[in-house]
Amino acid sequence: MSHRKHVLRVIPLGGLDEIGKNMTVLEYGDDMVVVDAGLMFPDVELPGIDLVLPDYSYILKRRNKLRGIVITHGHEDHTGALPYLLRDLGEAVPVLGTRLTCGLIEGKLAEHNIKKPKLRVVKPGMHVTLGIFGFDFIATNHSIPDSVALLIRTPVGNVLHTGDFKFDQTPIDGRTTDYASLTKAGRDGVALLLSDSTGAENPGYTRSEREVGAALHRIIEDAPQRVIVASFSSHIHRVQQVCDAAVDNGRKVIVTGRSMIKNTGIARELGFLHIDDGNILDAYDGNDIPAEKVVILCTGSQGEPLSALARMANGDHRTVSIQAGDTVVISASPVPGNEKAVSRVINRLCKAGAQVFDRAVAPVHVSGHAAAEELKLMLTMCQPRHFIPVHGETRHLVAHSRLAQSVGMRAEDVYILDNGDCLEIDENGAKVAEHVNEAGVVYVDGLHVGDVEDVVLRDRVQLSSDGIATVVVAIDQRTRRIIGEPELVLRGIPLDRADEVMREAQARVAKALARMEKEGARDRGLIQRAVRDALSQYVWESLRRRPMIIPVVMEV
Repeated sequence: MSHRKHVLRVIPLGGLDEIGKNMTVLEYGDDMVVVDAGLMFPDVELPGIDLVLPDYSYILKRRNKLRGIVITHGHEDHTGALPYLLRDLGEAVPVLGTRLTCGLIEGKLAEHNIKKPKLRVVKPGMHVTLGIFGFDFIATNHSIPDSVALLIRTPVGNVLHTGDFKFDQTPIDGRTTDYASLTKAGRDGVALLLSDSTGAENPGYTRSEREVGAALHRIIEDAPQRVIVASFSSHIHRVQQVCDAAVDNGRKVIVTGRSMIKNTGIARELGFLHIDDGNILDAYDGNDIPAEKVVILCTGSQGEPLSALARMANGDHRTVSIQAGDTVVISASPVPGNEKAVSRVINRLCKAGAQVFDRAVAPVHVSGHAAAEELKLMLTMCQPRHFIPVHGETRHLVAHSRLAQSVGMRAEDVYILDNGDCLEIDENGAKVAEHVNEAGVVYVDGLHVGDVEDVVLRDRVQLSSDGIATVVVAIDQRTRRIIGEPELVLRGIPLDRADEVMREAQARVAKALARMEKEGARDRGLIQRAVRDALSQYVWESLRRRPMIIPVVMEV
């Protein structure tokens, strides 16, 4: 290993070719740090899966080198894998983040019953040493307060990780990006930049969060009855603007949805959300207040089936049901893949008589991610020698690499990596080295973490598309002979001539069994295979389907 002593290894384990499960490893000699530990929510192609985590076995195998985990901000796609990672590491590793980030992490770890985590609160402007790495924290703007970029000092040069960011000149909390530190980093020399690519395809600049406040104010002012606002529970700036607009219009704010109640509580306690106790109520206390004096703040902006908004739309929320004349504001943009779910919820709300405002009809949402001109500005301030676009699908990473070249970077200094690719940097330059094998995904299904195999998912997809056929055959325990007719059950297979299909299917199975009998086959496995093959062939010929076939051979 001695020849590797002077090489910095940068390995993204998640966050590339996807929006979610962000996690990057930096390794130098006997020291290793991890930046972010996020999760991703599954799409429709992963039936029954609750969460998707990055495969962090690379970290577990080198746990003796791990000096700390640094979190850029409090969103789930940057913090959600922490409980699983810390439990698997088995010992308390320092986790660094700003005050709000640590507050949200603490709540999450408590839910997972992780006792006494080593949380270290940092502030922008601070310097912290973790092994051979030095970290400077730089204030940035994003759709959650207290987010930071990281300037990581290493023996082969400085690495700048932007975290998620936008350049908002009029932020809600008055905390602007620390441009001076970014430009100073550029002057001192940045060997490698890792920068947020989510908005790389959007031209111009991302609009200021403050613009949403004016739109919310107008909608709440004009609403004849209740106003229900669905937003991400971690979008504290948005929540603040909803609260301000409600109070300005003489309305009380009612909070509902588990994560919304939890996160607003943490943000108020830590001083990031400002609203008087008398103006914010629990859902159960709001029943006696006139409809025109209420704003309800809830989760469900992504159409999640169990969220507060979806339950209201379905009429099965415990305390709130949609009335004709209510106004609903969906103050978020659908994460790619959630568009249909959001559309379904909007249709149900409209059916119940609500007027719905989403970003298509009113400026009720702005992105928390930098658009093309801001990304160019970050590149020109930092002047990096090498650049890895991160945090985006491949199309975003490619768009970001084009932006880098448009401001003067050489194509060979821009690296579009896959999760698990390792970029090695030394005094002479950078090169893509080996791909670490441990860079897949880990599925969380209920209480089970990591034991859902691809074959299980394949079976679930097959069951959902082609159905299932069960054949029960009885054989005599003593003589090993087949007894009686086979029994056949079909589920999830559309049959227009059901009786005829069942008759013919049974005949085919009986024929196969008769052949086995004639050949003197007594082995259960052989009988099962013959039954499966015969039925599979018939169903494909007659129905053009491939259901899952389960032959059951019973000894009687």
